Amino acid sequence: MILQQLQTYLRTHPQTSLEELARQFQTDADALREMLHLLIRKGRVRQLAGKQCSGCHSCAPESLELYEWVTK
Repeated sequence: MILQQLQTYLRTHPQTSLEELARQFQTDADALREMLHLLIRKGRVRQLAGKQCSGCHSCAPESLELYEWVTK
């Protein structure tokens, strides 16, 4: 059920961070990461090169991990 919701969200928000997804679905980032990797294997999502932190060391790693919906 959440996998379908995740796909729907990504279609309407084509580029989003793992942190944003975890906040949207109120779930653990690791659980979402597994679902995202399933969608990556199916060719529906791709992981983008992460945002570059300015070196502050206070950025949550999930905020720098970006995913994109693949439109065909």
